[in-house]
Amino acid sequence: MQQRTKIGIIICDRYRRCAGGKCLRSLQNREGAFARYRDIEVDLVGYTTCDGCPGGNIEYAGEEMKKNGAEIIHLATGLVVGYPPCPHLVYFHDFIKIQYGLEVVYGTHPIPQKYIHMHEQLGTWDDPEWKEIIQPTLTDEKTRLAYD
Repeated sequence: MQQRTKIGIIICDRYRRCAGGKCLRSLQNREGAFARYRDIEVDLVGYTTCDGCPGGNIEYAGEEMKKNGAEIIHLATGLVVGYPPCPHLVYFHDFIKIQYGLEVVYGTHPIPQKYIHMHEQLGTWDDPEWKEIIQPTLTDEKTRLAYD
């Protein structure tokens, strides 16, 4: 019997019109933070925004996704790569984990190469905490270029 899990995705509200193309493609291809599901069937049970700073929808989205069976919540790559990255990202992670007992993963699709280039120049991810946050979505340069 094949293992199966249910996930939810929360995106940054500044991308609220995003149709989810990169997230859904990377889920289907098991790239970026979704590489962890290479041998697992995945059901997407929720997809929404944080509702803008300071993240008023985090409380409700986490609750609804859990009611829909979510075991893992992904905080979308847009929260990590935006200019600036989400200032509430770590708080969202910790809140969902503590409040709902769900695993929380930083990122969805691979970080596009153009963001790697700019954030390296800005020094955004020089802090060891950020190096850990971006790790699931780094992938290789060829894959990152495919997400530019």
